[in-house]
Amino acid sequence: MRPAGKSLKGKALLAKIRADFIGIATPYVNVTGHSIPRIYLDSTASSLMLRPAASITEKFMAHYSNTHSKLHHSAHISTSAYQWAHERILSFLGADPEIYTCFFTGSGTTGGINRMARVFRDLHPKKGTAIISIMEHHSNDLPHRKHMRKVIHVPVEGLNENKMCISLPKLEAALKAGQGQINYVSITAVSNVTGIINPIHEIARLTHKYGALIMIDGAQSAAHLPTRLFYADDPESSIDAFVFSGHKTYTPGSPGVVIARQDHLIKIEPEEVGGGMVERVLEDRYQVKDKFPDREEAGTPNIPGAIALATTIEILDRIGMETLAEEEDIVLTWALTALGKMEKVTVYGGADTASCPRAASISFNIQGIDHGLVAAILNDYFNIAVRNQCFCAHPYVKEMMSDDLEQVFGIINFGDMSPEFMRKAGMVRASFGLYSTLGDVEALLAALEDIIAHADQYADHYEINSENDYIHKTYRPRLAEVFDIKRAVDDYLSL
Repeated sequence: MRPAGKSLKGKALLAKIRADFIGIATPYVNVTGHSIPRIYLDSTASSLMLRPAASITEKFMAHYSNTHSKLHHSAHISTSAYQWAHERILSFLGADPEIYTCFFTGSGTTGGINRMARVFRDLHPKKGTAIISIMEHHSNDLPHRKHMRKVIHVPVEGLNENKMCISLPKLEAALKAGQGQINYVSITAVSNVTGIINPIHEIARLTHKYGALIMIDGAQSAAHLPTRLFYADDPESSIDAFVFSGHKTYTPGSPGVVIARQDHLIKIEPEEVGGGMVERVLEDRYQVKDKFPDREEAGTPNIPGAIALATTIEILDRIGMETLAEEEDIVLTWALTALGKMEKVTVYGGADTASCPRAASISFNIQGIDHGLVAAILNDYFNIAVRNQCFCAHPYVKEMMSDDLEQVFGIINFGDMSPEFMRKAGMVRASFGLYSTLGDVEALLAALEDIIAHADQYADHYEINSENDYIHKTYRPRLAEVFDIKRAVDDYLSL
């Protein structure tokens, strides 16, 4: 349990930085011609930038140099700061540095999962099967289809109650049936669709019981929940690999991160080779380093991005992830409860956080109004930024919507790619970050009530364009006047 004094200090720090994010209240002109600040409820896709981390990284850039050298002042500073970034993330996730290493990848969680899928494949080449759940983001689905011979999708449970939690009994049944053939299990810690939290350590115990490895997609959990990867007194519950994205952890422009056991990685030569990861290169051979993380980071890394991310991690840790989770839960629970009571609103995954704990995201639909139209109205009239469609999690969305699509829309074949079907087969997602407030929830609820009350009037103002999106018939925001990258360059150079 966190000491009371530290908790109070963390809450004070949270209050201080909660609004200190770049773009938290960027104004746009809405349909009525009024300029109003945006309400950003799309943090699950990508979070906003923590201003202190950006400011501290800018100060570092005065000393920027490449790493792996300490022969001049700036190289020494860069090398030390970059080393600190690795150490800070290991500490943040409770990963023993004698057992785990941290390394950075260039394409967020996707790059890291692809990397570790190849590592696990080559580590146990005779075990050609991976297990994932039906609730996974495509980034924790397609890499396993690509790199493994077979992928098993474990279903969710609680269909009648609309809870959609992963089925642990069916996971164990799959592990038992495939024992000796299952290479690894890869599961999201938090669903990017419903925000449902999976019991990763219980899943790890099951996985290790049947001789398989465990990888966790932490893209949606690292910024929201306290996480510990290693328990010396309970090694079977420990995680073999954990992957997350900096851009979802309040640091856009930062890399993806892999935290993995060194004893797995050391057995496999990295697929990516180049400068920095070798001891010696001769005409006819080369020797790969045994040292981590150098061995896993070929070439010049995204040094500023990694340092910015580690700076954000430092700030989050000073707040305390328990404190942060408690504060975010207040916002999420209120939103879930209120949406669950709204007439004509379906909340996917249910609104009972006691049965299925949740974090960060809520997906819903308004009966009789297409998801794209709801998202467009929220943006155009209320300047509330949400996301819609299937959130790169098509099988999970299909599972939750199958009854609605058949009973309400008469659509049975989810493989139907017609424009009309795509306007029906999707959801609206509101997602939260540490900057989200109860005031943001109030604004969302008021907007949805207004949309429900005046659905036909709103619909009359929209048409569908060639890209199958809902576009207001008269409102055309002049976004190029708000920001244009070439004009920004021209303005600077004209000074």
